[in-house]
Amino acid sequence: MALDVGTKRIGVAVADPSGSYALPVGTITRTELRADLERIAEYLEGYAVRDLVVGEPVTLGGERGIAARHMDEFVAQLRHVFTGAIHRVDERMTTAQATKAMIAGGASRKQRRGAVDMMAAALILETFLARRSRP
Repeated sequence: MALDVGTKRIGVAVADPSGSYALPVGTITRTELRADLERIAEYLEGYAVRDLVVGEPVTLGGERGIAARHMDEFVAQLRHVFTGAIHRVDERMTTAQATKAMIAGGASRKQRRGAVDMMAAALILETFLARRSRP
């Protein structure tokens, strides 16, 4: 399962059973950390997740900034609801890619708002799956 963690929403995607491709499955509207973690835990349990992939927010130049430090704190909190492996994958441009693809597909602004985060999570997961399948 992959998470695209933003300040307003968290996109969620899962891999198919063979681990070949990613499927966007939902968006969690952020409220408070405890409630966000509870919703994530529901997805983790519902999909029997063994590995969790979290988008790593780095700058366009590849540097870790304030957002990456906030993600460090969030991942530390994820450990309270998930004991499996947590992998971090560079998420640069995933939201932009997802938005561009949805615009090309004719999605309205309202439709994009509801789905772009889970589409970005799917892109993050696809990156992880592709790297994992390489020898």
